[in-house]
This record gives sequence, C-alpha cells and structure tokens, in this order.
Amino acid sequence: MSKYLSRVGAVVLLFVCVLIMSGCASLPEDAFKLSPTSLEDRQLQSRKFSTLDNRLLLSSGASVLQDMGYTIDESNVDLGVLTASKKADAKNAGQIAGAIALALLTGTVTPTDDEQKIRICLVPQESLEDETSSVARITIQRVIWNTQGQIARVESINSPDLYQAFFDKLSKSAFLEANQI
Repeated sequence: MSKYLSRVGAVVLLFVCVLIMSGCASLPEDAFKLSPTSLEDRQLQSRKFSTLDNRLLLSSGASVLQDMGYTIDESNVDLGVLTASKKADAKNAGQIAGAIALALLTGTVTPTDDEQKIRICLVPQESLEDETSSVARITIQRVIWNTQGQIARVESINSPDLYQAFFDKLSKSAFLEANQI
C-alpha cells in the first residue's frame, strides 16, 4: 500500500511541477501585431455585396465551392461561417528533379512535396460603412505534406486571380439564388 501511495505522490508532484512550469510561459511581444500587408490582404480577401442576407451569401458560397470541387466541412448560418476543403496533388517536377540529383550526388533521400489540403473559410457580415450591404471575406490556406507523411509547410494563398474568380462566381450565384433563376 505504501508503494502505491509513493507512486501516486510522485505522479502528483510531477503534475504540479508541470503545471507550475507551464504557468511561466508567456506570449511573445509581437503575438498580436498585424503584419505590414494585413490591410492589403484584407482588401484582397473581401468584397461588398448589395444585400444584408448573409444566409444567401453562405448558401451561394457553398454552391460555388461545391462546383469547384470542395467538400463543405462546416456551415453555421447563426455564426455566419462556412468552411470547405479539398485535397490536391502537390508534386513539383523541379523539386523532384532536385531531390533525385541530390540523392545521386550525396546518397541521401530528401522528402518532396506530395499532397496538399486547401481550406477556404467564408465569413459574410454587415458592412460597417453601408447599412444596406454586406462584406464577404474568404481566406484560403493550404497544408502541404511531404513524401514522408510530415507537414512540410502551412501557408496562406494570396493570389489575386484566385480571389477575383471566386468572388465573380459568388456574385453570379447570389444573383441567381436571390432571383430564383
């Protein structure tokens, strides 16, 4: 019985030490500092729509994303958020050629990008500047896994053409749904 109590005491002591040490952790000073391009990114990611019907924008957004091959992961009209994702090939011929050349020269195997998951989040909200309009904002990120199954990188996608294409399709879809065409 005393061995059991000493083990329990050791576990409790270890837990208390871990708890105390984790309490000492702090956030870096620039944790909440905006990046220099945050305003530009927000402008790229946002479009104004002449409607206050966020349900319409979310429904139209879901239709557009499904047409683009995305799977709807979550949709919550009350919170005003829609997330979707799709898997895609991330192989890059140049990267593979470089890995092969390195393997031939050094004998070491270098992992290369293999697959990626692209995630899109759509959030419509009432415009602060115009009380008859809403602003829809999307963010696009991708997670890339290498040939060893490890996450190689996580990055935001900031392609103006991609955002413009999405918003053009969203505008058409919202018009068609609003007019029941």
